[in-house]
Amino acid sequence: MIDTLPIWLTLQLAVLTTLILVFITIPIAYGLTYSDFRFRTVLETVLNLPLVLPPTVIGFYLLILFSPKHLLGEWLDEFFQIRLTFSFLGILLGSIIFNLPFMLQSIQVGFLSVPKAMIETGIALGKSKWTILYRIILPNCKFSIFTGMVLSFTHTIGEFGVVLLIGGSIPGKTKVASIAIFEEVEAMNYSNAHLYSFILLCISFISLFILFLWKRNGLLFSLDRSS
Repeated sequence: MIDTLPIWLTLQLAVLTTLILVFITIPIAYGLTYSDFRFRTVLETVLNLPLVLPPTVIGFYLLILFSPKHLLGEWLDEFFQIRLTFSFLGILLGSIIFNLPFMLQSIQVGFLSVPKAMIETGIALGKSKWTILYRIILPNCKFSIFTGMVLSFTHTIGEFGVVLLIGGSIPGKTKVASIAIFEEVEAMNYSNAHLYSFILLCISFISLFILFLWKRNGLLFSLDRSS
C-alpha cells in the first residue's frame, strides 16, 4: 500500500493554484489585451518566462527570493512570522508563478476571440470597463477560461523541480505525488512508483477528457444552431 497523503496534497495544491490563478489572470489578461501602455511587451515577456525556463531555474530563484536571508523572506519572517521556504504556502506561491502563463495564454486567446463590435456596442452604451468585462467578454470566454483551468490543474499535478527546490520533501507538508514517485524509484520500489504514476495519469486523463468533451459538444451545438 502507498501513502495517500502525497496524492491529497497534490490535489490540494492543484485546486488552490487553479482557483487563485483564475482571479489573478483575468484582470491581467484584460489589461494586456485591451490596454496599450508603456513596457507592456516587457511585462508580457516576464509573465510568460515560465513557459520556456526550466523548472529548476524558476525554483532556484524563488528559493533565493523566499529565503529568510533575503529581503522578501526576511521581511515576511520578521513582521508576519511567515516562512515560505519548505512550507506549503511557499510551494503554492511557486506553483502560481510557474503556472501563470498557462492560464494567461488561454484567457488572452478567449478575449481576442470576442468580436470587437460587441465591445464597441458596450462602450457606446456607456458601460464601464468592468461591466463590459463581466457582462460581455467573460460570458463569451467560458471555454477558454476552462481550458486554462484544466491546463493549470494538470500541469500543477506534474510539478517536480519547482516544488522540490522550494519545499523539499516534508511528509504531509511539501511532499507531493511527483516527489513521492521520485523517491520510490530511488528506493527501487517500482510497484509503489507505478501506483502513484497511474493515479496521476488517471487524474490527468479525466481532466483532459472533460475538456475535449466540452469542446466537442460546444462545436456540435454551434453546428446545430447554424444549420
